Amino acid sequence: MNAGRRVPEAITLKRTIPARRGEVFRAWTDPVELKRWWARPGFTVVDAQVDLRIGGAFRIQTRPDVGNVFSVFGTYREVRPPEHLVYTWAWQGTRMDGIETLVTVDFREAGQGTEIFLTHEGFRTEGDHSAHRDAWIGCFDRLSQAKSSRR
Repeated sequence: MNAGRRVPEAITLKRTIPARRGEVFRAWTDPVELKRWWARPGFTVVDAQVDLRIGGAFRIQTRPDVGNVFSVFGTYREVRPPEHLVYTWAWQGTRMDGIETLVTVDFREAGQGTEIFLTHEGFRTEGDHSAHRDAWIGCFDRLSQAKSSRR
């Protein structure tokens, strides 16, 4: 154990995406759109299911270039299109099975684009925090590329 080392409480990221807020919100919540960008580089979304309502569930199945399929899933706690989402986040098929964290995403208009403010909290280890931060950055990169190529 890392005595004296504190696990960061939350990941906080901000990114501007070159698309209108409604389009970015839809990319975040529509299964077809999620399959285009959601996984970080080196991974592919093989299935996405979304029941976008308070109490509704989502499940995204992902496959690394080499390896087995695993899933992230959760339940929506807050849904305010096109501006705000809060949902639980848990893994199936990874070493993090059984650990639930919380994601909050705000979408704000920024000129011709959309600012995304993401907070992901509840990590138990520094390694899990770091891995998720890197993955979110990779996802944001892919979302930005996907929206840039559609302009």
